[in-house]
Amino acid sequence: MFEPKSQPLLPRKEFAKRLARNGIVGMLLVAISLGIGMLGYHVFEGLSWIDAFLNAAMLLGGMGPVNSPNTFNGKLFAGLYALYCGLLVIIVASILLAPVVHRAFHKFHLSQSKS
Repeated sequence: MFEPKSQPLLPRKEFAKRLARNGIVGMLLVAISLGIGMLGYHVFEGLSWIDAFLNAAMLLGGMGPVNSPNTFNGKLFAGLYALYCGLLVIIVASILLAPVVHRAFHKFHLSQSKS
């Protein structure tokens, strides 16, 4: 996916496309995860779709649920979903930052090889 250090630095336009692609992948992961959370809260806790959206969005945003789960299955889902959301934040941040970090290292290696 990324060019090796023996190749020149990617032009800005191509780099912007790479950033946009990674942004789209990150947004898709968040959207799919939000849908899973909404479905879980709706099915296991019987919340309305808007309340399920609110709970799932708050967990994805790192704030925590608004409605405390009442059922065993709801509690199990909420706990597993919370753990998943914590990992998703790290995954999406990595996807978004990977091109930037790679470009910085690539630029550094190019300047090192010219010296």
